[in-house]
Amino acid sequence: MMDNSQLQKLRDLPIEGVAERLGMQIVRHKALCPFHYDHHASLSFSMRRNTFRCFACGAHGGTIDLVMRFLNKTFTEACEWLGGNHVEIPLSRYNDITTTTPHDFDASRYERFFERPFLNEEARRFLFSERHLDERVVRWCRLTSWKDRKEVPWLQIPYYDEEGRLVGVQNRNLVKGGLPRFRFPQGSECGIYNLPILKRLKPGDELWIAEGCSDCWALLSAGHKAIAIPSATLLSKKDKELLSSLEASPRGGLEGVSFHMYPDQDAPGERLFLQLQKVLPSLVHHQLPPGCKDYGEYYSNPSPSPPRGRV
Repeated sequence: MMDNSQLQKLRDLPIEGVAERLGMQIVRHKALCPFHYDHHASLSFSMRRNTFRCFACGAHGGTIDLVMRFLNKTFTEACEWLGGNHVEIPLSRYNDITTTTPHDFDASRYERFFERPFLNEEARRFLFSERHLDERVVRWCRLTSWKDRKEVPWLQIPYYDEEGRLVGVQNRNLVKGGLPRFRFPQGSECGIYNLPILKRLKPGDELWIAEGCSDCWALLSAGHKAIAIPSATLLSKKDKELLSSLEASPRGGLEGVSFHMYPDQDAPGERLFLQLQKVLPSLVHHQLPPGCKDYGEYYSNPSPSPPRGRV
């Protein structure tokens, strides 16, 4: 049973990203409504409220409501679908109006953005002045930035698989209020972050697991080898199998790799650790000092100085 914080994370997922996972084609925040015989893109998405509304049939709601209606699921089933990152689409929901199908991520469209990363003023302030990250980590992660037509700055975060292939992109809003915090291009697979680091593991290494990219960058800046997951509720079956394989059979003959985590200093953070420990039984719990919400805050706070790993 999900608690309120886990449900809120599902509700905060970008509404257009959820719609695209369901196979809907969105143009200028509008789409054909799948809930009635629609020819005129009556369904609109509000980025400010993170909701959808059809001005013809009256269908409306948030991310969970959209999945419930589109896939004909109960509230619990819709939450499980969102949490499991599933993409099975029953095309009959379109009543044969369209042949829309789920789109694969077009890596070729985005790869060029990360060949020569550019950081605007807002991105540099966020990464270096606020987060105090190591510039080598920012280069390793190939972080770049851009501004939309309304001059809103976004940090663009690439997701790669173990072989270094681009599989997804996360756009992070660098201003507060009025806009969704994250946006994802169509088809992005943003599960476990920083998978290429697995190729650099050596016998006896420590692999740290963070919740979210920011904590991962902080761990990397502190000299640790680290990956990140979006959250326990958004960890797909595929990602769980990958994590299990790291412990069950050392990759490439590596032995003695240990798994570590600084859970966030709250009840959801502790529950997340316990859920991950079911996948990685040897996962070691490390306690943050009082007053630190997460490792990113711990790292960016000059006092006390966070422990440094082996570079």
